[in-house]
Amino acid sequence: MARNGTRPDESALLAGMYRDDYYPDHLVDQGRAILLRLCERIETVGPADPDALYVLTHAATEEFNALEEAFVAAGSEIETVARDEIGTAFWSVATAYGFDDADIEELIAPREW
Repeated sequence: MARNGTRPDESALLAGMYRDDYYPDHLVDQGRAILLRLCERIETVGPADPDALYVLTHAATEEFNALEEAFVAAGSEIETVARDEIGTAFWSVATAYGFDDADIEELIAPREW
């Protein structure tokens, strides 16, 4: 059975990256858009368990992997601070939809950053 929940506060997603000039806002915007699309997919698919959620979060993680090149081209990168922010954002999405039992590392397992 799908778990119910509501979207996390959009303004909180990647907020630390927005506060740091090292990360170009237009690229952080793209990262936030990835997370919001993940929310839409969760709402549409209604994953019943963490394994079903991981399929969705892994696809979103792959989108972040592709975004890394744009960060590097802009003189930035997805490094320690960004990794923590992105991981926290994925966790916020998972818990907002009732997946408190999800493994935070598994949520972003295919990451290349």
